[in-house]
Amino acid sequence: MTRIILVGVGGFIGSISRYLVSGFVQNGLKNFEFPYGTLVVNILGCFVLGFLAQLADGYGAFSSDVRAFLFVGILGGFTTYSAFGGETFNLLRDQEIILGFLNILGHLLFGLMAVWGGRSLVHLIWRQICS
Repeated sequence: MTRIILVGVGGFIGSISRYLVSGFVQNGLKNFEFPYGTLVVNILGCFVLGFLAQLADGYGAFSSDVRAFLFVGILGGFTTYSAFGGETFNLLRDQEIILGFLNILGHLLFGLMAVWGGRSLVHLIWRQICS
């Protein structure tokens, strides 16, 4: 039961964070033709996931309850692949073919690069700490 509450509280935090960050980016750019807010949230979420996953997998940094809170709760609530799918579908449906494929490419390419970047940053920091 404790883990379910941790995931729920984390999801609450992640969802509110997603709403705020995505809205801030989208409104800041004043461009509503392309879902920049969702793209930024997904790239940021992938980076943080990579960073924390490396700490967890490589260095045993988190208990299983903390992992559930962070990965399933906060990051699960924060990342927005369901929004990504809906927005991409809408772009393609609205015959915005180039924007639709740019959205797919941006999420996949930059998301994977961000996971790698987060993991690489942990390696770099860890080497500095342990030197």
